[in-house]
Amino acid sequence: MEEKNETEKTLEELKSKIDQEMEKVIPKNADNNYLERVFGRPRYAYDLSAINNALNKPVWDFLDRGGKRWRPAMFLLIAEALGGDTKKLQKFAVISELVHSGSVITDDVEDDGELRRDKPCTHKIFGVDVAINAGNFLYFLPLMAFLKNRNKLNDKTLLRAYEIYAQEMTNIHAGQAMDIWWHKGNSNPTESQYMQMCACKTGTLARMSARLAVALSEGSAEQEEKMGRFAESIGIAFQIQDDILDIISSGKDRKKFGKAFGNDIKEGKRTLMVIHTLEKASESDRERLLKILNSHTSDPKLVQEAISILQKYGSVQYTKQKAKKLVLNAWKEVDPLLKDSKAKKRLRDFAYFLIERDF
Repeated sequence: MEEKNETEKTLEELKSKIDQEMEKVIPKNADNNYLERVFGRPRYAYDLSAINNALNKPVWDFLDRGGKRWRPAMFLLIAEALGGDTKKLQKFAVISELVHSGSVITDDVEDDGELRRDKPCTHKIFGVDVAINAGNFLYFLPLMAFLKNRNKLNDKTLLRAYEIYAQEMTNIHAGQAMDIWWHKGNSNPTESQYMQMCACKTGTLARMSARLAVALSEGSAEQEEKMGRFAESIGIAFQIQDDILDIISSGKDRKKFGKAFGNDIKEGKRTLMVIHTLEKASESDRERLLKILNSHTSDPKLVQEAISILQKYGSVQYTKQKAKKLVLNAWKEVDPLLKDSKAKKRLRDFAYFLIERDF
């Protein structure tokens, strides 16, 4: 058995705490006390069975599949590096994970995905209506962390947290809009446009997590801005690495990755590898790649042909280097803002681990 490094051990340790916190926010089996706490005292009568079967059950079917929990882990590592009280702040760490889970459930509906974390997507099990409702619920449920703890936060901090949440939740929809438009074949984005899409999609929830960690630890505006940018860079690099793993994972690695092989090719996604290839390829290879992407094919031979074209022009290596450089440069900005400590080292090691991952 392969020995786990320190960052993997840290993630495993934090994951257990994060899962416990999530179950406090949304229990696997709700009771009437939970319904009153979240939705308010009923004027008439709730249908407890309906809410459990059409809300809590599909949410936990998704959450129980695992997931990396790296956003809430990053929240806690940043708070620790800033000297914040991580025990007090732990309840806020789950915000980004719940929102992320909601966005993935909804994304899978929009992409008509088949597999997620090695199981059929939520909408394939429970239906599109239930999946959309569960995904939307997870966009709003995290606000309860602020509502239920408003007496423990000063007004300035509470307002700052709400503003961060509102801005980043708006941003994520701009990122998804660009991604959807492109994979429908409506236009081919530039590298800068792709990077902005990632900043608004994968980057935004990482940025939200970091900014909230700083705000709730009562850090400075400069720390919030630069730590947010650092986390955004991790989010973009994570997306780039996800795109790479989509086309190179196989066998055991594929099971670890938990998504169908070549899914981005099937969806016609304009990943950074695709953008780089379209810039460098011969006219015939360019046309062929676009034809395969725009066909949204499930034919494994055509998917493999598209991947071969990406590999032919060194696009996998190019994007790997881009991701590494992005995170290294972002760390240089936050390094001077943090005092040397074990917590700071853990945060730095965590960032490097995410861009080298194979899952």
